[in-house]
Amino acid sequence: MNYVRVFAHSNALLVSHVRNVLAAADIPVELRNMTLGGGAGELPLGECEPEVWVAPHNRARAEALIQDAMAGSDDRPDWTCPGCGETLEGVFESCWQCGTARE
Repeated sequence: MNYVRVFAHSNALLVSHVRNVLAAADIPVELRNMTLGGGAGELPLGECEPEVWVAPHNRARAEALIQDAMAGSDDRPDWTCPGCGETLEGVFESCWQCGTARE
């Protein structure tokens, strides 16, 4: 399947966060260039940045979710996991402790 790039950044942690946001929304994600940072200088910088890629039919939804995540516009209240009782911030769709989905 041909995927399209929806996000790239030099900070691999931010790229991983974007991947998690999309995965939580059930959007299949492919990460690329996660280990090319050491090649910067030898390779063009734009080709070394970690990237997030999705299927073309998921592009618009993914870009909207990324924009919301970067703007911090999720005003959902904190919640308690029904599986393990962990208190989670409203931005999370599933429990980081046990993996239970938000109700």
